[in-house]
Amino acid sequence: MSEEKKTRLHGFAGILSKQVEPLNEMEKFKEKFKDTEVKVLLNAKDGKWAAMLIIDKGKIYVEGIKNDPKENINKKNAGWDGFLQTTTNIFLQLFGSDELSTGKVIKKILTRKIKIRGIKHVLVLLQLFDL
Repeated sequence: MSEEKKTRLHGFAGILSKQVEPLNEMEKFKEKFKDTEVKVLLNAKDGKWAAMLIIDKGKIYVEGIKNDPKENINKKNAGWDGFLQTTTNIFLQLFGSDELSTGKVIKKILTRKIKIRGIKHVLVLLQLFDL
């Protein structure tokens, strides 16, 4: 995002941005993710905007992507490495509580409340919220 003009993020992307961008100031985050390049698309399927979480060599930022039409969020067009889709309410339950556990996520995956693609890249979220 270097020197380009920062645009206002809408919906879920704006909420997520406020949650993760303070990590850019943490030395622990910078050190842990200094060699990591990953893009994880988080789509709140009941909202109008998806959030592309981008970790680029010790920096983290969020971009908003309109999720209608569905072609906007497919891997070819959006360029994500990992994909997580559920409702806004479940996202807030997962990220808003201190009890983000693998067991809770697996239960929601099995009941088809959460859709995941590229799970290896999505697991970086557990590391982020562990900081």
